[in-house]
Parts: sequence; structure tokens; C-alpha cells
Amino acid sequence: MIRFLLSFAVTSGLAFGVVGCSSATESGKTAVASQQQPSANRAGQSTANSAELPEKTAEGFALYVQGLKAEAKTRGYSEALIAEVFASLTFHPKVVVADKGQPEFVETLDTYLPKRVDAYRIKSAKAMYQKHAQELAAVSKKYGVPARFIVSLWGLESAFGKVTGRYSVPSSLATLAYDGRREQMFRKEFFIAMDILAEEHITLAKMKGSWAGAMGHTQFMPSAFMKYAQDGDGDGHKDIWTNSSDAMASIANYLKMEGWQPGQSWGRQVILPANFDYSLVIPKGSKDRAQWLQWWQRSECSLTDWQALGVTAVDGKPLPKSAMRAALVMPDDKDGRAYLAYANYQVLMHWNRSYYFVSSVGYLADAIVAAE
Repeated sequence: MIRFLLSFAVTSGLAFGVVGCSSATESGKTAVASQQQPSANRAGQSTANSAELPEKTAEGFALYVQGLKAEAKTRGYSEALIAEVFASLTFHPKVVVADKGQPEFVETLDTYLPKRVDAYRIKSAKAMYQKHAQELAAVSKKYGVPARFIVSLWGLESAFGKVTGRYSVPSSLATLAYDGRREQMFRKEFFIAMDILAEEHITLAKMKGSWAGAMGHTQFMPSAFMKYAQDGDGDGHKDIWTNSSDAMASIANYLKMEGWQPGQSWGRQVILPANFDYSLVIPKGSKDRAQWLQWWQRSECSLTDWQALGVTAVDGKPLPKSAMRAALVMPDDKDGRAYLAYANYQVLMHWNRSYYFVSSVGYLADAIVAAE
């Protein structure tokens, strides 16, 4: 889930200028599109230009780990935990390469969604939705989050726990901290991972994750674990690595804490009229979430207002006359799909600030409950 990948679909490409719903409906004014620089990836700004950093070696890593160990001692971890963790730390050159070489995103939603949410994934998601129906109903009631979104995120993040990563999380985080591009952030995550081990939620041997340190069924980073993870079955541990009950409750808790609106969906695909004022689309190229939310507010209109502007449902039928507010999102610009995004879309964008990812979550969630 909280994976540190570049949010290609939201931070690159054409940027539209947003003038606001009232301006468009009253005067039809348009704004000049403005180009924005792509934002940093979800792991945060690089602390140094990678070209300026010295080559990373196992010997250098060993020296760096000595500093981590000294800090661990000052933090008061038990001698046994320090000995176990630091004896296990391994330098992973492939992690450094993966962090520096994340590929450019070149697909469109029309090519991405059929691969990301294919027939097999939909079938698997429906099966898990049925298998855990009783437990999901209880979780949904407790947290106010529909079961289909819990299952969708679970399936897309880890294929229901089948693909969670094989890297030792402390080793990955120590390697990335040593790399230096985002040292402060990964060093912090390393010690939060130590906290998780100290609290005995998981053993070191089972603390596996992606190369970036994202963990378990939910792919939480350690900091996200500390904020959102839940003990779903009441056994005294928050185990997102092997316990499906904890994973489902943790996903639901994340969405609730970030503002999920019960009774609302995520959004809907729409058709725009000819000569549409594209200044109403949320621009792409936001430098961070705060700026993106500002642009959202300027794009947001009621469904009644969108209807008045000629926007229709994807089947061509009129939008409902409703005060529910939605912002207009076009992941692939003018030549691609258009979506009216509701408040819960913002919550999903907090999970992963990528239009493609959020589209896949919504698409799968809808498919889970769609008639055969």
C-alpha cells in the first residue's frame, strides 16, 4: 500500500488551469493552462543529487550500520533485539538500483486497467469477498468502509497476501538510509521497524517486505503500520504479514482515519460535451498533496452543476440532480477517460497519489459487486 513509487499519473503530463465551477457556469471563462514540475515521489524529496553521492559498497554499509547501532543503543532497545537485528543487516545493491531506476510510466488507462484488473484478479477478488463475507460485514460496520473497497485494496496491494516481498525490512531500510538520497526518512522508518519488533507484533524472521520497506498484506511502511495497523482478531498482535483479519481491519482503519465518507462511492466515469471548458479539470503536475487538494477545491462542483455544463454519465444518460460534489479528473488528459471524483477519491489518493492506482481500486471494487 504505502509504497514509495513515483505517482506518474498525477504528477506528469498536460496541466489544465482550474477556474472553478461558479466561474465556468456563470461566465464561461477559461484559464490558461500552466505547466508544473513533477512532484517528488511518495518517499519524499531526495536529500542529495544521486550523481553527487559516492558509490555505495558493502564496506561503506558496514560503517554506516555502526552509526545506526550506536543510535539504537541510545534509544533503549534491549541488547537481545539489537544483537538480533544488527547481526541480520545485509547490504542490498539491488535495492539501491531499484530506488534510483524506477521506470517511466508510459501506459494509458485503456491499456493499464485491463492488465491491472484482469479477469483473473476480478474472479479472485469476488472469491475472497464471498469467503470472508461474514468477517468483512463486521469490519465494514465497525469502520464505516464498504467491504468491496477493503477487498480491492487488499487484492491490488498484495494479491491477498501472496505477493508481499521477500526482503528483510530492516535490511532494506538500512540500505536505503545508507544510500543517502532520502536518508532522513528511511533512517526514521528503520527505527520504527525496530519499535514494531520491540512490541512483538512480528518476529524478525517474518518481517518481510518490498525493496522499499513496504510490508505485508497491506504494504504499509513502518510509520503507516504504527498509525493505522489494527489487531483484527484480538490476539494482542497487529500482524499484517500473516493474519488476514488484521490486514482487513488495518485497511478499513486507514480509510476511516483519512476521512472515508460512509454511503458514498469513489467516483464515476463520464462523457464531456463538445467544446468543453477543460480549465475545469484538476491540473496535473502538483508538487505535493496540499497543492493537489487546492486544485481539487477549485474544480469541485455539484452533480447538478456538472449536468448543467453538459457532462453525462458514461452511457450518455443525464447525471442525477444532486448537491453531492465532485471534481473532474482526466488521468490521460483530453484524449483519455474523464471521471467525476467524489470525496472518497481523495482518501484513496492519500493511500497512493496516482490516478491510475485509484482508478484500478475503484474499477475492481465496482467489479466485485457487479452482476455476472
